[in-house]
Amino acid sequence: MAAIKRLFGNFRSSRGKKSDSESRSSIQWVVAGLGNPGEEYSRSRHNAGFMTIDRIAKAKGVELNRRRFKGVTAEITLAEKPAILVKPQTFYNLTGECISDLLGYFKIAPQQLIVVHDELDLEAGRLRMKQGGGDAGNRGVRSIAESLNTTDFIRVRIGIGRPAGFTVEMEPGRQPKTEENKDYLLRPMTANERQALAPILDRAASAVEAIAADGLAAAMNRYNQRG
Repeated sequence: MAAIKRLFGNFRSSRGKKSDSESRSSIQWVVAGLGNPGEEYSRSRHNAGFMTIDRIAKAKGVELNRRRFKGVTAEITLAEKPAILVKPQTFYNLTGECISDLLGYFKIAPQQLIVVHDELDLEAGRLRMKQGGGDAGNRGVRSIAESLNTTDFIRVRIGIGRPAGFTVEMEPGRQPKTEENKDYLLRPMTANERQALAPILDRAASAVEAIAADGLAAAMNRYNQRG
């Protein structure tokens, strides 16, 4: 009896290994949202990528509750193709550590990576997609490019615009100065600001699905316009 149990135990173990291998090789897309972990950043503009991933997860009926590769992940079906959602937990500027490990494990080419992120140089309310190109000063994108040694991944860029009309407190006799970009990116948005951002986040989530379903060129034709 013990010998039979060992035999069937080995059989199950072999099947389990095969299943894991098949799962790893079947993933066709990785969708990464950029942001910072922690409640204090959850409502900031710099977390627009995280917010988009949360929208996709909700639409797919999944939760990002599996911690691995220095991130939280969930497996979904994207345009009838196996895919992984990921929110790196390394903080924004070290995002590449998570992404490179994940792509390496699942043997995913950079061309099958979709990165969703905020962009200061893009007017608020606009959405742009592209593959490759410069990082426009976005340190999260730069970290990914350096970790993968290529910029040949897809980017869904959510326009947040540069700060305008915001000032910080000044000392008597000094001129007011514009709020620094860092404060603009990381401070919590007001309820009105979150409401204004919501439509472009919805469009970004839809654009991710369109990329997987129809290809980047078709998705660009549809979504690279003002929301």
